[in-house]
Amino acid sequence: MVSAPAEANEPAAPSEGGGLVASDIQNMTRLRLDIAYDGTDFSGWARQPGRRTVCGEIEEKLSAIVRTPVLLTVAGRTDAGVHAGAQVAHVDVPTGTLPDDPSRWVRRLARFLPKDVRVRRISVAPEHFDARFSAIRRHYEYRVTTAPYGADPLRARDTVAWPKQVDLGAMQRASESLLGLHDFAAFCKRRDGATTVRELQRYEWTRSGDILTAHVSADAFCWSMVRSLVGAALAVGEGRRSVEWMTALLDERKRAASVAVAPAHGLSLVGVDYPADEDLAARNTATREMRGPITPGCC
Repeated sequence: MVSAPAEANEPAAPSEGGGLVASDIQNMTRLRLDIAYDGTDFSGWARQPGRRTVCGEIEEKLSAIVRTPVLLTVAGRTDAGVHAGAQVAHVDVPTGTLPDDPSRWVRRLARFLPKDVRVRRISVAPEHFDARFSAIRRHYEYRVTTAPYGADPLRARDTVAWPKQVDLGAMQRASESLLGLHDFAAFCKRRDGATTVRELQRYEWTRSGDILTAHVSADAFCWSMVRSLVGAALAVGEGRRSVEWMTALLDERKRAASVAVAPAHGLSLVGVDYPADEDLAARNTATREMRGPITPGCC
């Protein structure tokens, strides 16, 4: 079980192994960690030599508490500058190192971790729980402000200042046209061996004054997908592109050069959903089955 390579972006994608060798499992306990972080000063989630990462910080501090190296598996790896309010990871630790109540480690980690990352909850994971493979959907939000003065100073680290007014209705129509199971190759940076077929379950824009928020949910996301979806919608909102242009991107089978990737700091992972405990094993099996390409005219 290893952390993802440096190029992994917002969502989970194949790379992490997910367990220990069989001979060690009986002596280990799997913990679920619920995590929040400000991604501004991190080089993303995945551990990278010589770089400050969320995974690296938590693994280092937790390994010191456990007194043995530990490795995290995460629900949705995030790129440099991307935030999380509800990240989920699991870790296997020697059973003998655990206190009677694992939640006691929350306070210990709070003393050691930097202020821009917090482990908010630690609990013993149910049988078959896997932070990545058990997840049934991930939820992201992207914040944009069209205020003439830019982003409010107290929210500048997670809100993108947009210099032009946009047509929210057009953005909403374009976004809704992408819902469903599709090949999102036009919105993804391709990785060898990784599918770009995803089920986009929610893509909705809301407004509160000058703040526009994109709510994006899917079973999983490929590399740069969320920020590309946002970039495309903003182009429609400005009138530079049409609703039909955005819908037609679903017919593309490679990354579309016309789609701009929105800045990283507006994006936050806000939720990960899991099935009932008794359905975890089945979900793990289903997730591991690679989706094939969508045939034109099908689905």
